[in-house]
Amino acid sequence: MSLLEQINTSEDIKKLSRNELPLLATQIRNRIIEVVSKNGGHLASSLGAVELTLAIHYVFDLPRDTLIWDVGHQAYAHKLLTGRNQQFDTLRQYKGISGFTKMKESPYDGFTVGHSSTSISAGLGICYAKYLNQDDSDVISVIGDGSLTAGLAYEGLNQAGDLKRKLIVILNDNDMSISANVGALSSYLSRTFSNKYLQNMRNQFGAFLKSVPKIGDDMYHFAKRWEESFKTFVTPGMLFEAFNFDYFGPIDGHNLDHLIDILTNIKNPDSPVLLHVTTIKGKGYEPAEKNPVYFHGVGSFAVDTGKSNKSPDPLPSYTQVFGSHMVRFAKTNEKIVAVTAAMPEGTGLTEFSKLYKDRFIDVGIAEQHAVTFSAGLASKGLKPVVAIYSTFLQRAYDQILHDVCIDAHPVVFAIDRGGVVGEDGPTHHGLFDFSYLRSMPNMTIMSPMDENEMARMLLTAINHDGPIALRYPRGKGQGVEIQEDVKPVEIGRARVVHENYDHGNDQLNDLMIIAIGQSVFEAVIAAKQLAQKGITAMVINARFVKPLDSALFLEKADKIKKIITVEEHMLAGGFGSAVLEMYADNGLTNLEFRRIGIDNKFVEHGPQALLKKDYGIDAAAIVAAGFDLTGFNANDIKKNP
Repeated sequence: MSLLEQINTSEDIKKLSRNELPLLATQIRNRIIEVVSKNGGHLASSLGAVELTLAIHYVFDLPRDTLIWDVGHQAYAHKLLTGRNQQFDTLRQYKGISGFTKMKESPYDGFTVGHSSTSISAGLGICYAKYLNQDDSDVISVIGDGSLTAGLAYEGLNQAGDLKRKLIVILNDNDMSISANVGALSSYLSRTFSNKYLQNMRNQFGAFLKSVPKIGDDMYHFAKRWEESFKTFVTPGMLFEAFNFDYFGPIDGHNLDHLIDILTNIKNPDSPVLLHVTTIKGKGYEPAEKNPVYFHGVGSFAVDTGKSNKSPDPLPSYTQVFGSHMVRFAKTNEKIVAVTAAMPEGTGLTEFSKLYKDRFIDVGIAEQHAVTFSAGLASKGLKPVVAIYSTFLQRAYDQILHDVCIDAHPVVFAIDRGGVVGEDGPTHHGLFDFSYLRSMPNMTIMSPMDENEMARMLLTAINHDGPIALRYPRGKGQGVEIQEDVKPVEIGRARVVHENYDHGNDQLNDLMIIAIGQSVFEAVIAAKQLAQKGITAMVINARFVKPLDSALFLEKADKIKKIITVEEHMLAGGFGSAVLEMYADNGLTNLEFRRIGIDNKFVEHGPQALLKKDYGIDAAAIVAAGFDLTGFNANDIKKNP
């Protein structure tokens, strides 16, 4: 039996000698690579945090002490060490364990995460709650250097320094460059300075200096300034000291002896502590070390080569269509500026960033700043296109409303990953954007049914003189040819894409299905299946959530009284709600209505198609709604086809 198979709790790890820990680290890495190569997942960051994870579990009393992983990309080793090794093959699989930490999954998961930069604020809240509850256990927040680009992290640091609670923040730095000589010296000094005896002696000496009559305060402040100057010279910790954190580091995040020593020293501190460790993304797996960006979030791959197991898809993804047409339109429009929040590859802007360096800005993990920055660009005549995943744009709600919409700045929001996203689960599905955006004055919202409409809508957005959102899904297109001469879409104009062609008479259509985005194709499939049972249905591609094509919808509803709306979005406040409100405002109260969308619940992780079926937003769900509205009974076919 391997060492890993013997580990179910932190106590099991403590039974091992320090000499056994490197072997356990190797076994953890092998297990992570084995599973992620099949299931996909966040590989590079988890491989880089193995020794750090082991050291934390070796030193601290988990789960009595609370451990919080920022985002959760690094938490695979943590899962393996806390009773989930047997379940690890189900990682990110439908009904399996989550790819992020999840409080409902294990008592060892101190906080449910998925979005960046929350660990310090959450950790401080837990730390203060423990203080009020007279609980003296530790709180450890592990945050990556990328997550420190978000303002929320600094708000947490600021409050932690002010409250002076015993929060331990570990900065897992796998990107910042520390020169070898400075790193070695500061590592030695940090391990020395963190010793409890020296910490107490420093505090006692400070109190003594203050007590010296007349000159005591001056002597104390001189000594403090000398200490800070010396630390600044040998470490990059000046920033954190300014937040009233005791700073230690950088420490080699792969040296278990050093990690265990310093974690033992800083355990149960009297005031906030920040430990800076440096790690290598993809540590222990050469392909991931060489290409950590690709292996950050990767699909299944061959372990021996690191190459993807997935055959190249002949159909472009919506993200690729967006990226290629951004390059195309930027050639003739020098006003276009692309803005992203640490996701140039994920949003399809890599090529744009190479061709138009001055017109490409990556602001880091700072969605709020990205939006207000773009408002500033737009205020001076530029055309910023802000490419952000739907789930992350939620973080910038106030900036969209206040800084963009009030003055109607012409900012384009390219909202990628709209709808059901897949294996990353509830923190990553883009199911709320219609609801909060459509309530904002001056905002226009559209969603394409296919890749040709995607290109047309991007041009529409760039030409529009006001805030506009283009929302599109994760994954490949429909195989529709993109027109060479791209023409914009008329704002607020829907289109009938399927009807009863045999008769061409609205009165002979039993149903009207109004769909938005890629749900249009599910609606067409459903209409054809309904036709086989003698139920005729007109399908309308709404194109716009705001403004709606009220004229068309009212005209058709005058003859077709049974209506189904379809959206890959929450029902509450979504597209269907907008259509209902429009009919109610126009006095149409004699309609029979069904809305297809996500009920008031969070969608778990799993394959996109399976989730759509399970949550009732696929063609089968539309057919069932059609049967319900028309009173269809399988034993009594209503009409002949």
